Order: sequence, then structure tokens, then C-alpha cells
Amino acid sequence: MMTLSIDLIKDYHAHVYYDADSKLQAEALRAVMEAEFDQAEFGRWFDRPVGPHPDWSFQIAFKPNLFDKIMPYLALNRNGLVIFAHPNTDDAARDHRDGGIWMGAVRPLDLSIF
Repeated sequence: MMTLSIDLIKDYHAHVYYDADSKLQAEALRAVMEAEFDQAEFGRWFDRPVGPHPDWSFQIAFKPNLFDKIMPYLALNRNGLVIFAHPNTDDAARDHRDGGIWMGAVRPLDLSIF
């Protein structure tokens, strides 16, 4: 088995999935997180599937030193929202396919874009 070094991880992305019925929940989660995690970067709202993501979403980008803060926060406060997180290395396909961490329902990603 090939072992990869965690030093390959540049940062992480957490994608918060929502739809028309749960957008207010996503907005509330984001507002609190933006105040709490000022070192994280919060991406645009996508009220449509974008990239490999099958659902509406916004992205939270954060450095590895925030993993132990942001991931438990999301786990405890996602309020039923689906979260997909992954590392970013030099291989986007592997990062999404093999490095993904799901909170809530696992959703089908479109990995053909990689």
C-alpha cells in the first residue's frame, strides 16, 4: 500500500450543501462561522450544482491548522445540512474521490470533470 504524506495537503475545502428549503439554515451557519473563524475563506453562494457537486453549495477554505476546529464545529452545528470536505493536494480527483469526508448523506459527485 502506498502511503501519502500529510505534508501534501495545502488546505481543505468544506462544501456546505443546501437547497431552496434549507438555504436559511445554511445562511445562519455561515454567519456564525464567519464571525468565529476569521482565518477561513468563505466562497460564493451557488444556487445550482457547480463543479463536481450535485447540489447547491458554498465553500469554506481553511488551512490544516484549522481542521481540528472547523470540522468538529461543522459536525456539531450542521443542523441537518450535508457537508462534504476534502484535502487539496496536487491531485484533485484523488482528493475528492479518496480523501472525502461526509457529514450527513453521501451524495454522488461528478468526478468526470477531473
